[in-house]
Amino acid sequence: MRIILTTFLGVVFGFLIGVSFPTLSLTKLNIPSSFLPVTDNSYNEDNKSGLSPQTTLSTWSSTKVNSSSSTQAPNLNNTSQIWVPTNPRGAERLAPGIVAAESDYYLRRLWGNPSEDLTGAPKYLVTFTVGYDQRENIDACVKKFSENFTILLFHYDGRVSEWDEFEWSKRAVHVSARKQTKWWYAKRFLHPDIVAPYDYIFIWDEDLGVEHFNAEEYVLDKHGLEISQPGLEPNKGLTWQMTKRRDDREVHKFVEIMAPVFTRDAWRCVWHMIQNDLVHGWGLDFALRKCIEPAHEKIGVVDSQWIVHQTIPSLGKQGESHNGKAPWQGVRERCRKEWTMFQSRLANAEKAYLRAAGLDPSNSKGH
Repeated sequence: MRIILTTFLGVVFGFLIGVSFPTLSLTKLNIPSSFLPVTDNSYNEDNKSGLSPQTTLSTWSSTKVNSSSSTQAPNLNNTSQIWVPTNPRGAERLAPGIVAAESDYYLRRLWGNPSEDLTGAPKYLVTFTVGYDQRENIDACVKKFSENFTILLFHYDGRVSEWDEFEWSKRAVHVSARKQTKWWYAKRFLHPDIVAPYDYIFIWDEDLGVEHFNAEEYVLDKHGLEISQPGLEPNKGLTWQMTKRRDDREVHKFVEIMAPVFTRDAWRCVWHMIQNDLVHGWGLDFALRKCIEPAHEKIGVVDSQWIVHQTIPSLGKQGESHNGKAPWQGVRERCRKEWTMFQSRLANAEKAYLRAAGLDPSNSKGH
């Protein structure tokens, strides 16, 4: 009886003590977060971005299945984390609704509403690699391109501010890096995701006469060409006879690297083919066909629109004398060397691919 009575009194005493103390708040206690349940704080943001919790969980679920293919995938048992493998590489931790994978060269204001910055978005991009000495010729060229074109100048001589003498220069985009080539600039500043808004990308030299060229007519796409160039004046500045303008037709097939024009999709392939360390582009014109199918139908010279190559050797002057050779000789030697290197790399890459696929490279006829 004594034991029973003691136990009863203990229970009553404990109950009275518990009632007499205020309720404790867990938020005031220093409890490790691992002991608390995980809550999903992204719910409201999901609703704002148009993603339901079910969609997010479905994405996480599919990611968990594929997580073994990525060494970067986080511990997906914690559902407050985001991991979307279909996002661009490096952006897997971002919600898809915030990913801006593409950009452009549209100039923006420093004030006002961003949605009101542009009164119109240019549909085409034209680039020139220039030196200030050729400013009069570039001025004549730029005036052939309407406001439908974004103008981008690559300056190899470092002289940029002087171009403000031309009114159009104030709305152009200027990139300056001394003693570099057109294809060096193209590889670094014309990434396909940067030029994605433009239907056509013109990548032109600075020594072109455009008296007989009409840009608006050229981009009408009457011939379905993916890679093209205007015809060249027959009696001056020809590198390849295949680019000579012909009077008996509107278009014929072949393009060189002097004044090429690419569609958005064609440029995406060509940009990846341009080698990072080969800056002169020699040999590229013979490989362009690998990016287009069928090449004989979608690569060509537009004879009804023609230009003049003025053959001004400005780039050769940017070289340096070496072993008693003139600057232009060193530049020309590197051009030839790069052509051989590019051909070798392309052939070796294709042979390696065919061997890996279990095919005989000797039976390949190329594109």
